[in-house]
Amino acid sequence: MSDLNRTPLFELHESMDAKMVPFAGYAMPVQYPLGVMKEHLHTREKAGLFDVSHMGQVILSGPSWEAVALGFEALVPQDVLGLADGRQRYGFFTNDEGGIEDDLMFARRGDDLFVVINAACKEGDLALMRAGLPDEIILTELQDRALIALQGPVAGSVIATLDPRAADMRFMDVCDLSLSGHSVWASRSGYTGEDGFEISVAADEAESLARRLINDADVAAIGLGARDSLRLEAGLCLYGNDIDATTGPISAGLIWAMQKVRRPGGDRAGGFPGSDIIFAEMSDGPQQKRVGLRPSGRAPMRDGVVLFADETSSDPIGKVTSGGFGPSFQGPVAMGYVASEHSATGTTLWGEVRGKRMAVEVADLPFIPARFKR
Repeated sequence: MSDLNRTPLFELHESMDAKMVPFAGYAMPVQYPLGVMKEHLHTREKAGLFDVSHMGQVILSGPSWEAVALGFEALVPQDVLGLADGRQRYGFFTNDEGGIEDDLMFARRGDDLFVVINAACKEGDLALMRAGLPDEIILTELQDRALIALQGPVAGSVIATLDPRAADMRFMDVCDLSLSGHSVWASRSGYTGEDGFEISVAADEAESLARRLINDADVAAIGLGARDSLRLEAGLCLYGNDIDATTGPISAGLIWAMQKVRRPGGDRAGGFPGSDIIFAEMSDGPQQKRVGLRPSGRAPMRDGVVLFADETSSDPIGKVTSGGFGPSFQGPVAMGYVASEHSATGTTLWGEVRGKRMAVEVADLPFIPARFKR
Protein backbone atom coordinates (compact mmCIF):
# COMPACT_ATOMS: atom_id res chain seq x y z
CA MET A 1 0.00 0.00 0.00
CA SER A 2 3.01 2.28 0.42
CA ASP A 3 3.20 3.12 -3.30
CA LEU A 4 -0.45 4.26 -3.46
CA ASN A 5 -1.75 7.79 -3.15
CA ARG A 6 -3.43 8.64 0.14
CA THR A 7 -6.42 10.88 0.72
CA PRO A 8 -6.41 13.45 3.55
CA LEU A 9 -8.53 10.97 5.55
CA PHE A 10 -6.09 8.05 5.32
CA GLU A 11 -5.03 8.24 8.98
CA LEU A 12 -8.66 8.49 10.07
CA HIS A 13 -9.48 5.30 8.15
CA GLU A 14 -6.59 3.47 9.79
CA SER A 15 -7.58 4.69 13.25
CA MET A 16 -11.06 3.20 12.63
CA ASP A 17 -9.60 -0.18 11.60
CA ALA A 18 -10.77 0.11 8.00
CA LYS A 19 -9.75 -2.59 5.56
CA MET A 20 -7.75 -0.67 2.97
CA VAL A 21 -7.50 -1.73 -0.69
CA PRO A 22 -6.00 -0.26 -3.88
CA PHE A 23 -8.56 1.69 -5.93
CA ALA A 24 -7.79 3.98 -8.88
CA GLY A 25 -4.25 4.48 -7.59
CA TYR A 26 -5.33 5.29 -4.03
CA ALA A 27 -5.43 3.40 -0.75
CA MET A 28 -9.16 3.40 0.02
CA PRO A 29 -11.37 1.84 2.71
CA VAL A 30 -13.45 -1.03 1.34
CA GLN A 31 -15.15 -1.64 4.69
CA TYR A 32 -14.97 -0.93 8.41
CA PRO A 33 -15.53 -3.36 11.31
CA LEU A 34 -19.29 -2.85 10.90
CA GLY A 35 -19.09 -4.83 7.64
CA VAL A 36 -20.43 -4.16 4.14
CA MET A 37 -23.96 -5.44 4.75
CA LYS A 38 -24.54 -3.36 7.90
CA GLU A 39 -22.84 -0.32 6.36
CA HIS A 40 -25.22 -0.54 3.39
CA LEU A 41 -28.32 -0.85 5.57
CA HIS A 42 -27.16 1.91 7.93
CA THR A 43 -26.90 4.31 4.97
CA ARG A 44 -30.41 3.42 3.80
CA GLU A 45 -31.82 3.83 7.33
CA LYS A 46 -29.78 6.70 8.79
CA ALA A 47 -26.63 8.27 7.27
CA GLY A 48 -23.26 7.10 5.98
CA LEU A 49 -20.08 9.11 5.54
CA PHE A 50 -17.93 8.33 2.49
CA ASP A 51 -14.42 9.47 1.62
CA VAL A 52 -14.46 10.37 -2.09
CA SER A 53 -11.34 12.53 -2.00
CA HIS A 54 -9.70 10.36 -4.65
CA MET A 55 -11.93 12.04 -7.23
CA GLY A 56 -10.63 15.05 -9.12
CA GLN A 57 -11.87 18.58 -8.41
CA VAL A 58 -11.41 21.28 -11.03
CA ILE A 59 -12.39 24.94 -11.40
CA LEU A 60 -12.80 26.43 -14.88
CA SER A 61 -12.72 30.22 -15.08
CA GLY A 62 -12.67 32.74 -17.90
CA PRO A 63 -13.69 36.21 -19.03
CA SER A 64 -17.40 35.48 -18.53
CA TRP A 65 -19.86 32.72 -17.62
CA GLU A 66 -20.89 32.49 -21.28
CA ALA A 67 -17.28 31.89 -22.37
CA VAL A 68 -16.77 29.19 -19.74
CA ALA A 69 -20.10 27.48 -20.40
CA LEU A 70 -19.82 27.43 -24.20
CA GLY A 71 -16.22 26.28 -23.97
CA PHE A 72 -17.28 23.33 -21.82
CA GLU A 73 -20.27 22.56 -24.07
CA ALA A 74 -17.80 21.73 -26.84
CA LEU A 75 -16.80 18.69 -24.75
CA VAL A 76 -20.15 17.52 -23.31
CA PRO A 77 -23.74 17.08 -24.61
CA GLN A 78 -25.26 18.91 -21.65
CA ASP A 79 -26.80 22.38 -21.32
CA VAL A 80 -24.09 24.21 -19.43
CA LEU A 81 -25.00 27.76 -20.51
CA GLY A 82 -28.51 27.43 -19.08
CA LEU A 83 -27.29 26.28 -15.67
CA ALA A 84 -28.39 28.68 -12.95
CA ASP A 85 -25.91 29.92 -10.38
CA GLY A 86 -25.96 27.53 -7.41
CA ARG A 87 -27.11 24.52 -9.43
CA GLN A 88 -25.40 21.30 -10.51
CA ARG A 89 -25.82 18.75 -13.33
CA TYR A 90 -24.68 15.24 -14.19
CA GLY A 91 -22.77 15.03 -17.47
CA PHE A 92 -20.18 13.13 -19.46
CA PHE A 93 -17.34 13.67 -21.88
CA THR A 94 -17.88 11.99 -25.28
CA ASN A 95 -15.40 10.89 -27.92
CA ASP A 96 -15.46 11.02 -31.72
CA GLU A 97 -16.96 7.51 -31.86
CA GLY A 98 -19.89 8.54 -29.65
CA GLY A 99 -18.56 6.73 -26.57
CA ILE A 100 -18.35 8.06 -23.02
CA GLU A 101 -14.84 9.04 -21.93
CA ASP A 102 -15.96 9.72 -18.34
CA ASP A 103 -19.05 10.78 -16.42
CA LEU A 104 -18.88 13.74 -14.10
CA MET A 105 -20.72 16.37 -12.06
CA PHE A 106 -20.50 20.08 -12.81
CA ALA A 107 -21.81 23.07 -10.87
CA ARG A 108 -21.99 26.79 -11.49
CA ARG A 109 -20.27 28.95 -8.89
CA GLY A 110 -20.80 32.52 -10.07
CA ASP A 111 -18.98 32.79 -13.39
CA ASP A 112 -16.86 29.69 -12.67
CA LEU A 113 -17.60 26.03 -13.34
CA PHE A 114 -16.76 23.46 -10.64
CA VAL A 115 -16.20 19.98 -12.13
CA VAL A 116 -15.80 16.68 -10.26
CA ILE A 117 -14.27 13.83 -12.29
CA ASN A 118 -13.60 10.14 -11.61
CA ALA A 119 -10.29 9.17 -10.05
CA ALA A 120 -9.43 6.48 -12.61
CA CYS A 121 -9.98 8.95 -15.49
CA LYS A 122 -8.45 11.99 -13.79
CA GLU A 123 -5.33 12.39 -15.90
CA GLY A 124 -7.15 11.67 -19.15
CA ASP A 125 -9.91 14.12 -18.28
CA LEU A 126 -7.44 16.87 -17.40
CA ALA A 127 -5.62 16.33 -20.71
CA LEU A 128 -8.93 16.31 -22.58
CA MET A 129 -9.98 19.63 -21.04
CA ARG A 130 -6.61 21.28 -21.53
CA ALA A 131 -6.59 20.28 -25.21
CA GLY A 132 -10.26 20.98 -25.91
CA LEU A 133 -10.99 24.20 -24.05
CA PRO A 134 -10.28 27.65 -25.56
CA ASP A 135 -7.08 29.34 -24.44
CA GLU A 136 -9.09 31.97 -22.54
CA ILE A 137 -10.42 29.32 -20.14
CA ILE A 138 -8.18 28.72 -17.13
CA LEU A 139 -8.21 25.21 -15.61
CA THR A 140 -7.22 24.94 -11.96
CA GLU A 141 -6.90 21.49 -10.41
CA LEU A 142 -7.85 21.74 -6.73
CA GLN A 143 -5.26 19.47 -5.15
CA ASP A 144 -5.63 21.16 -1.77
CA ARG A 145 -9.25 20.06 -1.25
CA ALA A 146 -10.86 16.86 0.01
CA LEU A 147 -14.30 15.53 -0.90
CA ILE A 148 -16.64 13.68 1.45
CA ALA A 149 -20.23 12.53 1.00
CA LEU A 150 -22.90 12.21 3.68
CA GLN A 151 -25.74 10.03 2.38
CA GLY A 152 -28.98 8.77 3.88
CA PRO A 153 -32.43 9.86 5.06
CA VAL A 154 -31.11 11.77 8.10
CA ALA A 155 -28.21 13.44 6.25
CA GLY A 156 -30.28 16.59 5.80
CA SER A 157 -31.00 17.01 9.51
CA VAL A 158 -27.37 16.27 10.45
CA ILE A 159 -26.03 18.97 8.11
CA ALA A 160 -28.82 21.45 8.95
CA THR A 161 -27.92 21.14 12.64
CA LEU A 162 -24.49 22.53 11.74
CA ASP A 163 -25.75 25.12 9.22
CA PRO A 164 -29.52 25.81 9.03
CA ARG A 165 -29.16 27.04 5.42
CA ALA A 166 -28.77 23.43 4.34
CA ALA A 167 -32.44 22.77 5.17
CA ASP A 168 -33.52 24.93 2.21
CA MET A 169 -31.32 23.11 -0.31
CA ARG A 170 -32.99 20.79 -2.83
CA PHE A 171 -31.56 18.02 -5.02
CA MET A 172 -28.71 19.40 -7.15
CA ASP A 173 -28.52 22.73 -5.29
CA VAL A 174 -25.00 23.92 -4.42
CA CYS A 175 -24.21 26.31 -1.59
CA ASP A 176 -21.36 27.60 0.56
CA LEU A 177 -21.93 26.37 4.10
CA SER A 178 -20.14 26.66 7.44
CA LEU A 179 -19.96 23.29 9.18
CA SER A 180 -18.44 23.40 12.68
CA GLY A 181 -16.31 26.35 11.66
CA HIS A 182 -15.23 24.82 8.35
CA SER A 183 -16.09 26.75 5.18
CA VAL A 184 -17.23 24.19 2.59
CA TRP A 185 -18.80 23.92 -0.85
CA ALA A 186 -21.78 21.60 -0.56
CA SER A 187 -24.08 20.09 -3.16
CA ARG A 188 -27.27 18.24 -2.27
CA SER A 189 -26.42 15.17 -4.30
CA GLY A 190 -24.67 11.82 -4.15
CA TYR A 191 -24.44 8.41 -5.75
CA THR A 192 -26.49 6.14 -3.51
CA GLY A 193 -30.06 7.01 -4.51
CA GLU A 194 -30.54 8.57 -1.07
CA ASP A 195 -30.83 12.19 0.00
CA GLY A 196 -27.46 13.58 0.96
CA PHE A 197 -24.60 15.98 0.39
CA GLU A 198 -21.22 15.98 -1.32
CA ILE A 199 -18.91 18.34 0.53
CA SER A 200 -15.69 19.90 -0.78
CA VAL A 201 -13.50 21.04 2.10
CA ALA A 202 -9.90 22.20 2.53
CA ALA A 203 -7.67 19.12 2.76
CA ASP A 204 -6.15 20.14 6.09
CA GLU A 205 -9.64 20.52 7.61
CA ALA A 206 -11.14 17.30 6.23
CA GLU A 207 -10.30 15.02 9.15
CA SER A 208 -11.68 17.45 11.74
CA LEU A 209 -14.96 17.77 9.82
CA ALA A 210 -15.22 14.03 9.21
CA ARG A 211 -14.70 13.27 12.90
CA ARG A 212 -17.38 15.82 13.82
CA LEU A 213 -19.86 14.13 11.48
CA ILE A 214 -18.98 10.58 12.59
CA ASN A 215 -19.49 11.61 16.22
CA ASP A 216 -23.18 12.01 15.42
CA ALA A 217 -24.97 8.88 16.67
CA ASP A 218 -26.81 8.52 13.34
CA VAL A 219 -23.67 8.63 11.17
CA ALA A 220 -21.35 5.71 10.37
CA ALA A 221 -18.24 5.54 8.21
CA ILE A 222 -18.93 3.62 4.99
CA GLY A 223 -16.47 1.97 2.61
CA LEU A 224 -16.29 1.22 -1.11
CA GLY A 225 -18.04 -2.13 -0.73
CA ALA A 226 -21.32 -0.64 0.45
CA ARG A 227 -20.93 2.32 -1.90
CA ASP A 228 -20.98 -0.15 -4.79
CA SER A 229 -24.03 -2.09 -3.59
CA LEU A 230 -25.91 1.14 -2.85
CA ARG A 231 -25.33 2.61 -6.32
CA LEU A 232 -26.19 -0.74 -7.94
CA GLU A 233 -29.55 -0.92 -6.17
CA ALA A 234 -30.11 2.68 -7.29
CA GLY A 235 -29.42 1.71 -10.93
CA LEU A 236 -26.47 4.11 -11.21
CA CYS A 237 -23.61 3.45 -13.61
CA LEU A 238 -20.06 2.74 -12.51
CA TYR A 239 -17.56 4.08 -15.03
CA GLY A 240 -15.35 1.30 -16.34
CA ASN A 241 -18.07 -1.29 -15.77
CA ASP A 242 -21.44 -0.03 -17.03
CA ILE A 243 -20.17 2.79 -19.24
CA ASP A 244 -16.84 3.36 -20.95
CA ALA A 245 -15.28 4.77 -24.10
CA THR A 246 -17.03 2.13 -26.22
CA THR A 247 -20.56 2.62 -24.86
CA GLY A 248 -22.76 5.50 -25.97
CA PRO A 249 -25.25 7.47 -23.86
CA ILE A 250 -28.31 6.20 -25.76
CA SER A 251 -27.62 2.49 -25.24
CA ALA A 252 -26.60 3.31 -21.65
CA GLY A 253 -30.03 4.86 -21.00
CA LEU A 254 -28.56 8.28 -20.26
CA ILE A 255 -30.52 10.33 -22.79
CA TRP A 256 -32.23 12.04 -19.82
CA ALA A 257 -28.90 13.75 -19.10
CA MET A 258 -28.87 15.40 -22.54
CA GLN A 259 -31.08 18.48 -22.32
CA LYS A 260 -33.32 19.34 -25.30
CA VAL A 261 -31.33 22.43 -26.21
CA ARG A 262 -28.36 20.15 -27.12
CA ARG A 263 -30.41 17.52 -28.99
CA PRO A 264 -31.47 17.65 -32.67
CA GLY A 265 -33.69 20.69 -33.20
CA GLY A 266 -32.37 22.45 -30.10
CA ASP A 267 -30.88 25.95 -30.18
CA ARG A 268 -27.39 24.58 -29.51
CA ALA A 269 -27.72 21.07 -30.91
CA GLY A 270 -24.52 19.08 -31.37
CA GLY A 271 -21.07 20.58 -31.41
CA PHE A 272 -19.66 17.97 -29.03
CA PRO A 273 -17.49 14.96 -29.97
CA GLY A 274 -19.41 12.13 -31.63
CA SER A 275 -22.66 14.12 -31.84
CA ASP A 276 -23.55 12.82 -35.32
CA ILE A 277 -23.16 9.20 -34.20
CA ILE A 278 -25.14 9.79 -31.00
CA PHE A 279 -27.92 11.61 -32.86
CA ALA A 280 -28.15 8.76 -35.39
CA GLU A 281 -28.54 6.30 -32.53
CA MET A 282 -31.25 8.50 -31.05
CA SER A 283 -33.11 8.33 -34.37
CA ASP A 284 -32.53 4.69 -35.30
CA GLY A 285 -32.45 3.18 -31.82
CA PRO A 286 -29.45 1.47 -30.18
CA GLN A 287 -28.48 -2.11 -30.96
CA GLN A 288 -28.06 -2.81 -27.26
CA LYS A 289 -29.67 -1.38 -24.13
CA ARG A 290 -28.60 -1.21 -20.51
CA VAL A 291 -31.19 -3.00 -18.38
CA GLY A 292 -31.76 -4.15 -14.85
CA LEU A 293 -31.39 -7.90 -14.26
CA ARG A 294 -32.87 -10.07 -11.50
CA PRO A 295 -31.13 -13.46 -11.24
CA SER A 296 -33.30 -16.35 -10.08
CA GLY A 297 -32.43 -17.87 -6.70
CA ARG A 298 -30.07 -16.23 -4.22
CA ALA A 299 -26.74 -16.43 -6.03
CA PRO A 300 -25.51 -13.13 -7.56
CA MET A 301 -24.41 -12.79 -11.17
CA ARG A 302 -21.18 -10.79 -11.25
CA ASP A 303 -19.85 -8.56 -14.00
CA GLY A 304 -18.63 -10.44 -17.05
CA VAL A 305 -21.35 -13.11 -17.00
CA VAL A 306 -22.41 -13.76 -20.61
CA LEU A 307 -26.14 -13.70 -21.37
CA PHE A 308 -28.09 -15.89 -23.81
CA ALA A 309 -31.65 -15.79 -25.15
CA ASP A 310 -32.38 -19.36 -24.05
CA GLU A 311 -30.91 -22.25 -22.11
CA THR A 312 -29.20 -23.91 -25.08
CA SER A 313 -28.25 -21.08 -27.47
CA SER A 314 -24.58 -20.64 -28.30
CA ASP A 315 -24.89 -17.03 -29.51
CA PRO A 316 -24.51 -14.42 -26.73
CA ILE A 317 -27.00 -11.55 -26.72
CA GLY A 318 -25.43 -9.53 -23.92
CA LYS A 319 -23.46 -9.53 -20.69
CA VAL A 320 -23.65 -8.45 -17.07
CA THR A 321 -21.63 -5.31 -16.29
CA SER A 322 -22.39 -4.99 -12.55
CA GLY A 323 -23.84 -7.51 -10.16
CA GLY A 324 -24.02 -8.49 -6.52
CA PHE A 325 -26.36 -8.94 -3.59
CA GLY A 326 -28.71 -6.06 -2.80
CA PRO A 327 -29.05 -5.87 1.00
CA SER A 328 -32.06 -3.52 0.86
CA PHE A 329 -33.60 -5.37 -2.09
CA GLN A 330 -32.96 -8.61 -0.18
CA GLY A 331 -31.81 -10.51 -3.21
CA PRO A 332 -29.31 -10.56 -6.06
CA VAL A 333 -29.36 -7.60 -8.45
CA ALA A 334 -27.44 -6.84 -11.59
CA MET A 335 -27.42 -4.72 -14.70
CA GLY A 336 -25.89 -5.11 -18.10
CA TYR A 337 -26.35 -4.74 -21.83
CA VAL A 338 -28.60 -6.91 -23.96
CA ALA A 339 -29.66 -6.80 -27.61
CA SER A 340 -32.56 -4.36 -27.92
CA GLU A 341 -34.98 -7.06 -29.08
CA HIS A 342 -34.42 -8.87 -25.77
CA SER A 343 -34.62 -5.79 -23.52
CA ALA A 344 -38.32 -5.74 -22.60
CA THR A 345 -39.08 -5.85 -18.88
CA GLY A 346 -39.99 -9.38 -17.82
CA THR A 347 -37.96 -11.12 -20.55
CA THR A 348 -36.25 -14.27 -19.27
CA LEU A 349 -32.61 -14.63 -20.30
CA TRP A 350 -29.93 -17.08 -19.28
CA GLY A 351 -26.54 -16.29 -17.78
CA GLU A 352 -23.64 -18.71 -17.87
CA VAL A 353 -22.11 -19.06 -14.41
CA ARG A 354 -19.27 -21.56 -13.93
CA GLY A 355 -20.40 -23.54 -16.97
CA LYS A 356 -24.07 -23.68 -16.01
CA ARG A 357 -27.00 -21.66 -17.35
CA MET A 358 -29.04 -19.73 -14.77
CA ALA A 359 -32.26 -17.86 -15.46
CA VAL A 360 -32.27 -14.07 -15.12
CA GLU A 361 -35.16 -11.69 -15.73
CA VAL A 362 -34.95 -8.25 -17.33
CA ALA A 363 -36.11 -5.74 -14.69
CA ASP A 364 -36.83 -2.04 -14.43
CA LEU A 365 -34.23 0.24 -12.87
CA PRO A 366 -33.78 1.32 -10.14
CA PHE A 367 -34.26 -1.63 -7.81
CA ILE A 368 -34.71 0.76 -4.87
CA PRO A 369 -36.59 4.02 -5.62
CA ALA A 370 -34.57 7.23 -5.29
CA ARG A 371 -35.27 9.41 -2.27
CA PHE A 372 -33.72 12.70 -3.35
CA LYS A 373 -35.11 15.88 -1.79
CA ARG A 374 -37.03 17.55 -4.61
